[in-house]
Order: sequence, then structure tokens, then C-alpha cells
Amino acid sequence: MGMAFFGESTLRRAGQHSAVNVPGRRAGRPGRRYGRLVLHGREPERARLGALVDQARAGIGGALVVLGEPGVGKSALLRDLSTLGRLSGEGGHVRVLRTAGVESESPLPYAALLRLLRPLANVDHLPRPQARALRIAFGLEDGPAVEPFLVGVATLSVLTDAAEPAHPLLVVVDDAHWLDSASADALLFAARQLAADPVAMVFAARTGDPAGREFAPPGLPTLQLDGLDGTAARQLLDERGGDPLSGEVAERLVRETGGNPLALLELPTGLSPAQLHGQAPLPQRLALTAGVERAFLDRCRRLPQGVQTLLLVAAADATGRVATVRQAAATLGVDAAGWDGAERAGLLTVTGDVVAVRHPLVRSAVYQAATSYEQRQVHRALAEAVGVDDPDRATWHRAAAADGPDAEVAAALHDVADRAEQRGGHVAAADAFERSAELTENETDRATSLFGAGRTAWAAGQALRARALASGARDVAVDPLQRADIDRLRARIEVNVGSAVDAHRIFTVAARTVADHDTGRALEMACAAALNRTYGADSGATLGDEVLAKLLAPSSGDTERTTCLRLLLGALTACGDQDWDGAVPALALALDAGRHVEDLDVMGNLGNTALHLGHDEGARFYYSAMESTAREAGAGMVVVYALERLMFAQLPTGPWTAALSSADEALTLARSVGQPTLTAAPLACMALLAALTGSDDFDRHLASLEEVSARHPLGIMAGPAHDVTRWAKGARATAQGETAAALHHLSGMRVPALHRMAAVDRLEAAVRAGDTNQARTWVEELARFAPGTGYAWALGALELGRALTATDPAASTAAFERAVAHYRQAGRPYDLARTQLAFGEFLRRTNRRVDSRTHLRPALETFTELGAVPLVERASQELRASGETARKRDPSTLLNLTPMELKVAHLVSTGLSNKDVAAQCWVSPRTVAFHLRNVFTKVGVSSRTELAQLDFN
Repeated sequence: MGMAFFGESTLRRAGQHSAVNVPGRRAGRPGRRYGRLVLHGREPERARLGALVDQARAGIGGALVVLGEPGVGKSALLRDLSTLGRLSGEGGHVRVLRTAGVESESPLPYAALLRLLRPLANVDHLPRPQARALRIAFGLEDGPAVEPFLVGVATLSVLTDAAEPAHPLLVVVDDAHWLDSASADALLFAARQLAADPVAMVFAARTGDPAGREFAPPGLPTLQLDGLDGTAARQLLDERGGDPLSGEVAERLVRETGGNPLALLELPTGLSPAQLHGQAPLPQRLALTAGVERAFLDRCRRLPQGVQTLLLVAAADATGRVATVRQAAATLGVDAAGWDGAERAGLLTVTGDVVAVRHPLVRSAVYQAATSYEQRQVHRALAEAVGVDDPDRATWHRAAAADGPDAEVAAALHDVADRAEQRGGHVAAADAFERSAELTENETDRATSLFGAGRTAWAAGQALRARALASGARDVAVDPLQRADIDRLRARIEVNVGSAVDAHRIFTVAARTVADHDTGRALEMACAAALNRTYGADSGATLGDEVLAKLLAPSSGDTERTTCLRLLLGALTACGDQDWDGAVPALALALDAGRHVEDLDVMGNLGNTALHLGHDEGARFYYSAMESTAREAGAGMVVVYALERLMFAQLPTGPWTAALSSADEALTLARSVGQPTLTAAPLACMALLAALTGSDDFDRHLASLEEVSARHPLGIMAGPAHDVTRWAKGARATAQGETAAALHHLSGMRVPALHRMAAVDRLEAAVRAGDTNQARTWVEELARFAPGTGYAWALGALELGRALTATDPAASTAAFERAVAHYRQAGRPYDLARTQLAFGEFLRRTNRRVDSRTHLRPALETFTELGAVPLVERASQELRASGETARKRDPSTLLNLTPMELKVAHLVSTGLSNKDVAAQCWVSPRTVAFHLRNVFTKVGVSSRTELAQLDFN
């Protein structure tokens, strides 16, 4: 399948060179800088880019972002990388795909991605959901709204499938700061997921953009491109052609431009021959690098009016089609002389049917210098020229031409937004909805558009923008159902990036207000408010007894979803009142009813409630169901949400490899979609597991977590991340024998569900630190919780606390025996082993060494299986002290696998092919094969059949 350059007018932009040699250039023709390019002073940068391509030849994918100010030579460097001579080597000829961001295309979702993938238009070989996602995203097929995440997965699949070991793939993305958001998200996801793939991706983007268009994606390595050094800058000036420069003039140009190649080439064009030769003084103030745009503008203003009009049309156009620009320009009175003048000035190029403004700075200078009236006239002409061939683009031009409210254009923009949302272009949809609201006088319609803008901005991860838009929608909304939907969005934003207490108030008031209009909406928000309350976010707002009774009372018209929500609200209300006797049976009914409801929000709320109460089976079931349902739909952000909570449900029930796998995948996916906030919880979980297993990764995970916490608001996950971090530090201190520090950290935990989950560690830390009073306080808390729930693990923790704080040996022995008996029914192997270890230590200290061994042996066995190295050593030492030499047991070979290797091994063991596993894990089949080879080596098997015989539970 052939590759090609697409959508790359920058191939013909001469001003973005580093140092160039242009043989035969005619003096006095400032725009003619085309010819064979020779880069000077860029050997280190060329070597780094060449190494990236060589790495792809070796079958290892990678990405790099080249950053620099306008005109510093980013495009020239990328063009040099893409030349055939650089891409032919022992590893096989490298195929090239190119695209670029275009400023005026930013409202059009997937415009740049479509240009990139057009040579690979056949996507039938992709998994069906991915193929459908691309077709809908590109407007080639109608269907249900597509998940943007799935478009990123499909992009990864297309690129990795197109690459072969003998023909690696190089993806070049220029002007990345102007990529439409949907294309940028898809390409960045693919870049972050590259592993054992012969693919190299290079992005180039400008820095210091006054409009704030920055492209600095987290998680990708960067290459900062600065100005040329003195030697290379002089070489460029010597080779530029035209009038020679005197030494003093050249020295000042190099100094004042900072070695910026574009400035070095442009500034001499504004100087007289006498100034160039040093015979007349230079202007006191030259146009420096940041002001090169002004130099372009000055040149444009000296051109005939027809040429200036043509340049403005080309600057406002995004199609690059000669026919479109010609028709619009003709409408404004531009004739053939205008075209000739623009080309002769070197500010416009025409190649075949493609027209391009010579440099991005020309485009922005011309457009920004035009009056608002001139801009509107040009957009009106372009709207007519584009017409029915591209209705969305035409609508945007009509919107740009509007100078006041326009109901017709507003309605058309609303349709554009709907289509963008359907295709997964959430930022483009938000832009269209917001502009539609600006052109709308009717308050009801404006509220609808503002709500649409807020909803899609939130879906795009633009939290602050979404909050402002939702507030604006709330101010003008009148319909109670619409106000309820807006409030639900506002509260969700607060939960995640603002104040959970404010979210509780918004949810509660909205539920109370809408209860008479829509029971389903009211129940959903009442449950959300109650859930916030159980996790400590209580604003004091209440539903009121009458509304609560109405929402809890069954109705003959209830659906399965409504029935489940009523039961769940009852359970959550009881939880908030600490009525454990009432909460547990209500939760059991809700969990049972929820099995008939296929709703991701309901699954999440059931899982959260089960986790809060400590219903291990319910939490694992609903988070797993949520994760698998979302994965099948390609809803990547929901998968991250589910995994972040599933790992907490897996922590107490084991094996820890499962929790680590969930945390690792959540971390990888959060990074792959550029959401650093979502990395906090999995990093905290991984730090805890590292502390419990004695891994050297503890400090690394903790440092990463602290960096994320310092730089980003964590919203609702701030409490869990804080508590798990405290737990991790406490476990680490315990392993190092620092009892006071362990108690200090573990005493700082504040989320009730995590308090109880860490009960064994906390109780023992208090006793070992000599603070029996603190231990007794925690025992009293458990005494209020455990009998009401009747959960075996809670009763076990209560009895363990009594055993550790009792002063009578007989009472301790009896309590220990009850604790062990409860934990044997609880399905929490770590807590059971910790209890057995504590019991064994107690028996040995009271001279019952033989009896102690019956508890120390199984404790040691469990710690070994879990990989809890510090506790293996402690249990072994106790067993030796009891008079028995501990037999060394080899832990499961599965503990040697990385989380990704474990996931691949488990999926392959179920009979899935590499391609099926890749589709589930959202990586390439080559990456699956790479991990599978490592699995075979580490586990000591040689076939999938042998792998299927291993126990992954």
C-alpha cells in the first residue's frame, strides 16, 4: 500500500528553513527561495531524529516533539528527515505519512487525521468497532455517537498495521499547535501507546504563541530547537543570494535575531542596498524574531489592493483549493493580475490545484491586520465558494461573517455541533455550540446551546471552560428538566475538579426541585448526593422528609433502573446515618436488582456503595462489569474510572497481581489520553503495593504521585489518593521497624472505607508503637460497624483489635481464635495472614511455640504467594524462633511478570488470539507478541496450551 504526503502546504514554505543553500537565486526576488536544502548547525538535532528512525527500524516505536519559535527551522528539519536519502538504510526503506495542523481548520474534527490516513483508506481489516469509529469520525458513515478514545485506538491500529519490519513507518506532523483537537487526541494516543512497533512519530510545534496555542503534550520526549549559532547563521546569510552583506551588518543581524533563520532571511529584504553594504546606518530598531510578522505585514501593505485582498482570502481559507480561493477572490473583485502579483511577491504559492500562503506568519499577519468588516466580507465570499460541497466549513464561514444575532446561522451551527459530537469531536462541538449561543437571541435556545457547549467541553476534558459554560446555561435556563440536567453537569464537574461539598449541595437541591417533574432524574441525583455524603462531603442540604419518602416509595410504573435506584438510595441514606443494620440489606437488594440494569452510571454507583460498606463481591462485580462494558464500547475514560476503583476492591481480596494490573493499566491509559489528574489514584495504589512487597519502585511511584498532586486538582480522588499514600508510607515504615512513623502515617487516613480496609495495619501499628489508647478507639469504631453489617472481615478486624488490646492472655487467645475463624470466611487472604502472624507471635511469646507454628506456617505461605517480602522475612524469623526451620518456598512465577505481561498471559490463556488481545488491551498485535515472548521465558512454558494450564486467579 503506497504512502504519500498529504495536506502539507508547508513543504513549500521557504521561510521555515534553518540555514539553506539555494543555488541560482536571482537578486531582487525575495520570495524565490526554493531549491535543494542544506541544513547548517543542526547535526545534533538531525542525529536525534535519525536515531528515532533507526529505533523504528529495530522494531521499537517512539515519538518526539520538536518545539521552537516561529521561523527557527522546525519544518526544514522535518523535511530533511523525510528525504529519501535519509530514509533508506539497512533496516529497509522507511515509508512516510505527513499531515499538518491548519489554524482555520481547528473547528473541524479529524481534518488533519483524515489527511494523514487518506492513503490508508481501507480500514476493513480493523476490528469492527474501530473500523466503524473511523468511518463515523470521518463522516463516511452514519451511526451512534463514536467514542473519541476508540478513534485513537483505531489510529494506532492503522499506523501499526501499515508498518512492517522491512518497511518502518515515519509519521510527520507539522504545525501541531494548530491541529484540531480531535486529531491531536487521536495522534497523541497512538504516539503514547507505541511499543514493539516499527513506527516513529515526529511532531513539530511552535512555542511562545501570543494566542496561547501551545502544544506540549505530557509524557512525550521533546527536542527544543533554538536559533543557529554564529557560524551557521553567517553561512545562511552568505548563501542567501542577493546583495552581499557587510561584516558589521551581518553581525548585528545575527545578534538581534538570535540566529532565527526566518528572521535572517527576511530582515535584509527591508534594507536598502546602502544599508546592506554598510554604507548607510541601519534602523535603530530592527524587527526582531517576535516581530518578523510585522516585516511580512509591511511588505504586504506595499502591494496593490487586489493582491492584499487575495492574500486575505487565502489566509482565511482552510481548504487550500485553488478553485475555492479563486471563486471567493473573484467575488471580491480580484483578477488575474492580483494572482500574478501575489506569486511574484513570494507570499503565495500555487502548485497544481493547491494554493498556499507562504508562511504561517504571513497568514496571521494578513488576517489580524484586516478590519472586522474586511474579515466578514472575506468569510461571506468563502462561504459561497465552499457551498454545499462542505456544509460545515461553509457554516463556520457564515458564522465568522455574522456581525450580530442570526437565528438561521445559529441553527446551522447547532447542527454542525451535533454532527461533531456524533463523530467524537467534542472540542469542535463545544466551539460550535458556544458560537451558536452567541448568535442566538432566544433565551431557551441559548440555554440549550450553552448546555451543549458545557457538556461537550466537559467530555473533552476542558473542565474550567465547561464549568463557566454550564453556569451560563443555568443562568438563562427556564425548563425544570433542562435545569436539572445542567445542575447534574455542574455537580459532576465539582465532584471531579472542584468541591465535593458544593457538588453535594447542587445534587441535593436539583433532586428536590425536579422530583415532581421526573422521578428518574431525581433519583439519580439523590443517589449521587447521598454517595458524596457517605464519603464525607456533606453540605448540610437535605431532600426533606417528604421528597425522600416519595423517592423511596415504589411505584407501579417503575422500570428496572428506577427500582434499583430506589433501593440504592435507601442503602446510601442508611449509610449516611450510619444505620448499618438498615444499609446492608438494602444494599443487597440493590446489588441484586442492578444485575438487570445495563447503565454505566448505575454500575458505578453500586460499586462505590459496595466499596464503602466493604461488600467485596459487589464492588468487584460491578466495577468489573463497568470496565468490561465500557471497554467493549471503546469508552476509554470510563474504563479508567472503573479500573481506578476496581484496584481498591482487589487490594484486600487478592491476588495483588490483579490490583497491580488494574492500577498499571489505569495509569497507562490516563497518560495515553493526556490526563495527569487521573494518574494520582493508580500511582498511590502502586506505591502501596510496592511498600507491601518491598519493591524498589516505592520511591519512584511516590515521587510521581507527589508531583501530580502538587500540579493538578484531584477532585473526588484527592481523599482516596491521600489515604492510600498514607497507608503506603505506614506500610513502608512498618517494614523498616519505624513504629512511631508508621502510626503517624496510618492515623492520618480519613476516608471511612479505606480506614476499615487498612484496619489490620492500623491496629497493629498502634499497638507496636505503644499507643494502646488509639488502638482501643479504633476498636470502638469497629464495634459500632461490624455487628451491624455482619461482614466476616469486619468481625475479624474487631476481634483482632480486641486480641491486641486485651490485658488478659486468655481473653487475647479467645479473641485471636475468633478473629482467625472470621477471616477464614472473609476472602481476604492478606488480613487472615496478618492475623495468623500476630496470633503466632503472641503464642510464641507466651511460650506456646508448638501452637504458634500452626498459624505461622499458613501465614508464611500466604505472604509468599502474595510476594509480601517484608512479611515473609518476619514470618520466617518467627517460625525459626518457634523452633522450626522455615522451608523456603518459591513464589509463583507469575509474580515475576509485569502487569502488562500478566494481562496478556491471562487473556491468551483463555484462548484469545494476539489480534483479539491487542483489541482488548488497545495496543498493537506486535506489542502483544513481544509481551507473550517474555511471558514464555519468565514462566517457563513453550506453548499457549501450557499457559492455559496456569492459575491466574
